[in-house]
Amino acid sequence: MKLERPKWPENKKCSAMITINLNAELFWLQLDPTCKDMPKTLSLGQYGMTRGVDRILKILEERGIRATFFTPGWVAEQYPDKLKAIVEKGHEIAALGYHHEHMALLSEEEQESVIKKGIQAIEKVCGVTPKGFRSPEGELTLDTLRIAKKNGLVYSSNLCDDDRPYWKDLGEDKILEIPIHWVNYDLPYFAFNYHPAFPAGQGRIANYTGVLNNWKDEFFGCHEYGLCYVLQLDPAAIGAPGRIGLLEELLDYIETFDGVWWTTGEEMYEYCLKSSQDR
Repeated sequence: MKLERPKWPENKKCSAMITINLNAELFWLQLDPTCKDMPKTLSLGQYGMTRGVDRILKILEERGIRATFFTPGWVAEQYPDKLKAIVEKGHEIAALGYHHEHMALLSEEEQESVIKKGIQAIEKVCGVTPKGFRSPEGELTLDTLRIAKKNGLVYSSNLCDDDRPYWKDLGEDKILEIPIHWVNYDLPYFAFNYHPAFPAGQGRIANYTGVLNNWKDEFFGCHEYGLCYVLQLDPAAIGAPGRIGLLEELLDYIETFDGVWWTTGEEMYEYCLKSSQDR
């Protein structure tokens, strides 16, 4: 089967994006709000901000790669120094709601309120206006995307229906969608807790080498077919001493391939917008 190959800048063969979800404690709080009184469970998310983020930043800096950090407004407020350090190193800050809300369960008015609140928190702490949007709990509605676009968020990275960026039809408007896939997300492999139980069936933490091989194989396929490789990371998962080497080895592997365009979400949007205007 022959698929249309996207055209990348400077005739690059494929594109690659590193995206980081700064969930901090919110991942566990959305599973069970009573976690606010469970310091051990909260510490699982706090670890990503106190230790994991710095390890990720060091590896990216060594390789000259800019990443996109999807950030809830609440996390920006709780960890302002960390967010400012991310911005100072040249990375993109994108929106991830305010308090890790499940957008699909909120009314349109509630969705707009939390999206606006998240944007305003990022602007106040980081001094930048986010352009990208990822839904905190994963699920969303078309109204979520319409509200995001209405509030200045020009691209989304939420859906799984392609491996090439495309313009998502929202009816009277459109938004650039940069698709993602579960196989390239570290949290489902590595997150674990007894109470609240995650995963629900209490499956154990995945083998590190197996995960790395999955990520390498997925990149190989994206390079072979000229697609867009999007890696999702949570600092609490990849930032552990025994796992951060997986990121290093993956990036070293990718750098053995020629013609890779490393990009942020905002850079992808600008490129796709210009490409569509030039047609």
